[in-house]
Amino acid sequence: MMDFLEEPIPGVGTYDDFNTIDWVREKSRDRDRHREITNKSKESTWALIHSVSDAFSGWLLMLLIGLLSGSLAGLIDISAHWMTDLKEGICTEGFWFNHEHCCWNSDHVTFEDRDRCPEWNSWSQLIISTDEGAFAYIVNYFMYVLWALLFAFLAVSLVKVFAPYACGSGIPEIKTILSGFIIRGYLGKWTLIIKTITLVLAVSSGLSLGKEGPLVHVACCCGNILCHCFNKYRKNEAKRREVLSAAAAAGVSVAFGAPIGGVLFSLEEVSYYFPLKTLWRSFFAALVAAFTLRSINPFGNSRLVLFYVEFHTPWHLFELVPFILLGIFGGLWGALFIRTNIAWCRKRKTTQLGKYPVVEVLVVTAITAILAFPNEYTRMSTSELISELFNDCGLLDSSKLCDYENRFNTSKGGELPDRPAGVGVYSAMWQLALTLILKIVITIFTFGMKIPSGLFIPSMAVGAIAGRLLGVGMEQLAYYHHDWAIFNSWCSQGADCITPGLYAMVGAAACLGGVTRMTVSLVVIMFELTGGLEYIVPLMAAAMTSKWVADALGREGIYDAHIRLNGYPFLEAKEEFAHKTLAMDVMKPRRNDPLLTVLTQDSMTVEDVETIISETTYSGFPVVVSRESQRLVGFVLRRDLIISIENARKKQDGVVSTSIIYFTEHSPPMPPYTPPTLKLRNILDLSPFTVTDLTPMEIVVDIFRKLGLRQCLVTHNGRLLGIITKKDVLKHIAQMANQDPDSILFN
Repeated sequence: MMDFLEEPIPGVGTYDDFNTIDWVREKSRDRDRHREITNKSKESTWALIHSVSDAFSGWLLMLLIGLLSGSLAGLIDISAHWMTDLKEGICTEGFWFNHEHCCWNSDHVTFEDRDRCPEWNSWSQLIISTDEGAFAYIVNYFMYVLWALLFAFLAVSLVKVFAPYACGSGIPEIKTILSGFIIRGYLGKWTLIIKTITLVLAVSSGLSLGKEGPLVHVACCCGNILCHCFNKYRKNEAKRREVLSAAAAAGVSVAFGAPIGGVLFSLEEVSYYFPLKTLWRSFFAALVAAFTLRSINPFGNSRLVLFYVEFHTPWHLFELVPFILLGIFGGLWGALFIRTNIAWCRKRKTTQLGKYPVVEVLVVTAITAILAFPNEYTRMSTSELISELFNDCGLLDSSKLCDYENRFNTSKGGELPDRPAGVGVYSAMWQLALTLILKIVITIFTFGMKIPSGLFIPSMAVGAIAGRLLGVGMEQLAYYHHDWAIFNSWCSQGADCITPGLYAMVGAAACLGGVTRMTVSLVVIMFELTGGLEYIVPLMAAAMTSKWVADALGREGIYDAHIRLNGYPFLEAKEEFAHKTLAMDVMKPRRNDPLLTVLTQDSMTVEDVETIISETTYSGFPVVVSRESQRLVGFVLRRDLIISIENARKKQDGVVSTSIIYFTEHSPPMPPYTPPTLKLRNILDLSPFTVTDLTPMEIVVDIFRKLGLRQCLVTHNGRLLGIITKKDVLKHIAQMANQDPDSILFN
């Protein structure tokens, strides 16, 4: 009898779309491959070189991911900056210059009017040759809205036509993919190309979204595509997920200019399996990505980040009270945002609204642009707004936020003392309050539309506005009432006590923490983002408070909520299973169900097996000694069975429908003139994971989480009783939480 499976068959061991990988099998296959290479390395020089190159391939892959991610991030930053300025005007010296670069090259610009130069023309200057008067304002207003609608229309059209997976943040899907789920095309080359282009368009349109979440998706696409250059990662789904964890770290590294925060973000928020080796490689990938972005210098300030600030005033212990208040605000905003956004997204999925994504995007863009133009703080890009809110006012600042009275009184040796607010500050406060309301409302409807949309920057903007408002209030309180008991011990008259920019930074961290429920990585990202190492304690206090408050109102962060909304099979490691059910309560078949579909080890024909395959949709079948004994032999995957039988019909002479399939090591002698038999022992998993029927579900859920299982067989005294799949576990958890168990959509 011919054992045609001595040679591996293409396709055996791979997975169908919307299926979960078998982590245990994948790790076992990688161990076998590594053992074989190590043993061969002692035989010849060429084999030794192959062994060394195999070991080095992971580091080479990290280098390539870092270079590609950093380059794409730099390209996106530069393009988005130029296209954002295009809504307001154009540079006559060269249309490819943004506003800042256009005026840098000008010989006719003064320090006071550094944002105005003859080379930069607004649209009213180009169209009606003047920038003064009501008609010029209307022309600029119209062109601003028109460009915003054009950018948004191009973004949603490209996503809809070429790459539907390029929409949204991407982080919920990446979390699901890293847990072992397969979504083919989600990290493909078309998704990468379209996401890169449409991300620039979406950010430039002025919508309340950021590019930071989508940059993680872009970096993971780079990682997935580059994996195909290396056999070690192309053929092993578990190894590929280690690479994607490192790519996610590189994505956050270039999004914020925070390499260490990127590694911690991948570890805390995204990754499912994160061994020590992946930690080192993530660190290397994030380092290379950050170095590449720094070399490109997209912000033109010789720094990695747009928000770099240096606060000179130390914070005081009493200030922890307003910092904690900001934490409470961040937690309340996070819980409110998640509930309202999920309700809106559910409405989009279940009503006619979801059938018109282009119309939805255009309507939201039009409303955003019309409301944004009259207010200078909503008109500027969200990144610039946050940068201005973080800024600590100096002598040379021309911002309205720095319009204090007697600001040039430098009696304290050049330091700025506390000052009474001027007209500009009060005007800015009203405008910021209106900006806060607009951002809170419009972000709810923006996140989840069919365009790339990140949530980090809008959340930070909400917190930074609230923080700056509170900071200015505290500053004025300290100035006018420095003799109060809470101030007199540490804030003397004329001293520089309160830093409003610090409050903005703490508020930004609190709101971002409330929405995403990040803690450690958030604090590290914030101090890398701003250079504010001295302010770790205020950031920690605000981040922890916002998480506690938000968790009290709802356990899920925004990404977990979207995973559940989309029905992805994701087992959250942070949630505890507290119910006293047993494996027999969850397994299939139940008491009144038909018997479990099984294969026998030596008595079924090809036709019998093909009939079972055609009549069922199960992803695999237990193999037993016989239907009478039900003693378990192993487990075989549906896909492997189909591929093996098709291959046998093509390559093995005489295999017909009446040929008997054997899953045993030795087959008995056959009578003459019987058709050739088929031996499929090589595709049989001889060590499937089993539990007894009385195993508590608490342990079963823990096993599924920690081993990444697809299914688990249930036995009693060695006899097969049933099967528990990952989908069954998720449905049971949903049922125990009084949720709809059929919301788990995928296999």
